[in-house]
Amino acid sequence: MSHPHPELGPPPKLPKGALRVTPLGGLGEIGRNMTVFEYGGRLLIVDCGVLFPEEEQPGVDLILPDFTSIRDRLADIDGIVLTHGHEDHIGGVPFLLREKPDIPLIGSKLTLALIEAKLQEHRIRPYTLEVTEGHRERIGPFECQFVAVNHSIPDALAVAIRTPAGMVVHTGDFKMDQLPLDGRLTDLRTFAKLGEEGIDLLLSDSTNAEVPGFVAPERDISGVLRQVFGNADKRIIVASFASHVHRIQQILDAAHEHGRRVAFVGRSMVRNMGIARDLGYLRVPPGLVVDVRSLDDLPDDEVVLVCTGSQGEPMAALSRMANRDHQIRIVQGDTVILASSLIPGNENAVYRVINGLTRWGANVVHKGNAKVHVSGHASAGELLYFYNICKPRNLMPVHGEWRHLRANAELGALTGVPKDRVVIAEDGVVVDLVNGIAKIVGKVQAGYVYVDGLSVGDVTESSLKDRRILGDEGIISVFVVVDSTTGKIVGGPHIQGRGTGIDDSAFVAVTPKIEESLAKAAADGVGEPHQLQQLVRRAIGKWVSDSYRRRPMILPVVVEV
Repeated sequence: MSHPHPELGPPPKLPKGALRVTPLGGLGEIGRNMTVFEYGGRLLIVDCGVLFPEEEQPGVDLILPDFTSIRDRLADIDGIVLTHGHEDHIGGVPFLLREKPDIPLIGSKLTLALIEAKLQEHRIRPYTLEVTEGHRERIGPFECQFVAVNHSIPDALAVAIRTPAGMVVHTGDFKMDQLPLDGRLTDLRTFAKLGEEGIDLLLSDSTNAEVPGFVAPERDISGVLRQVFGNADKRIIVASFASHVHRIQQILDAAHEHGRRVAFVGRSMVRNMGIARDLGYLRVPPGLVVDVRSLDDLPDDEVVLVCTGSQGEPMAALSRMANRDHQIRIVQGDTVILASSLIPGNENAVYRVINGLTRWGANVVHKGNAKVHVSGHASAGELLYFYNICKPRNLMPVHGEWRHLRANAELGALTGVPKDRVVIAEDGVVVDLVNGIAKIVGKVQAGYVYVDGLSVGDVTESSLKDRRILGDEGIISVFVVVDSTTGKIVGGPHIQGRGTGIDDSAFVAVTPKIEESLAKAAADGVGEPHQLQQLVRRAIGKWVSDSYRRRPMILPVVVEV
């Protein structure tokens, strides 16, 4: 199995008649999915998603793919194919369309409705092309055939991309639920036909490649939900992804069966469920859904709240309820259902929310103590079955952390894909399909691009390091006034600490050390303010380290008069 090397340089010029595949996100991580296909000087993009920040990225709202490698080629992009409407596949689209608003978006009805609503907030009116399963569409030199797959959102599609260099199939996110709530099966017949035609390169979802067996059907959750609803004698609060229409449908069905009314809480939940209802993907009995403001008029045992925050996001509704920072106050006897999985990296945040809710007396039902979630991604058994049907000549695992990519690669090899035709890449690694063989040929820039408020890309790793230091160790500011002629101190030093755990009165002990350093500098003829600031920083830094074993950020200011 081939794998990337850190010494990889820029890729060579694409050989004539070859197809280039460049993942800019989604490999080595869960999120930020984006893959660029190039043939004949034209580009086709599949998905453009976001990654949500972890604790070591304080202040960051979203993480985008790095568009650097395509920024000077935006005119060469013939379209963006969106496999489905999850944020990790469509959330980056507004930021790419800011740079060129007329790039066509191609996707299913629900996917396009979700991205259009998002783009409206960015004041972008996109050019869209709606497609359905079985549909074939020529997009520049790429002939795209769309294939139905089921996932944890309706209307998900895989895409087969035909070029003279060969056929590539990108699965998007998929599973093989044999009893889907909407009756829309993953179209194995079409995949088998594509396999007979000859799949030269298969890009396959890796998220559950480590999990043995098959994913349970979504409808298995219904019985558990009904049981929880039957046992609850006060309010029920359900946290779910704002796009999981099938999960919300089962919640609505259980609420209707038990004579409860439902209110959606959270902007994205209200927006997405409104879209799903208007397009007919969500069936809502008359009078079931009410405005959240009318809940005060209903008894607790007739109320269901459906909100966001299943991943412990600090500003989401559920987290704010746990922190007593929301209009909805958790009380003794409320039942809270977390109807979702734990995205890797979110475990601590989720359990913090569970503990907060439990503290206020809620009965918290989650994946760890009840079957209230099934995955939207194919497990190992399904992937083996899938590879045996498709018989790809080359395999490139996508969508997953390193352990998932490696496990998926092993599954492909077990089904007969030659080991030297299984390509384990990472973000930015360039793979060329030449004469039916996929090989790594180089690497392009594909780092994290941070969104912080209205700024995109202004936050760097260096500034995040500063934020972590400030959060962990605090800051000490030192203000000194020196005579510009003699270099002697004429004011200060004034020292203040914030978040260091060191009392300001303790800084009396370091004042002589600072004065000594500046006096020596004056005697040596050192008078440039920047140099003096470094001397002050070193003096107080050494004292803090020796006395407290801490490393706060030190901000020295030396003013000449």
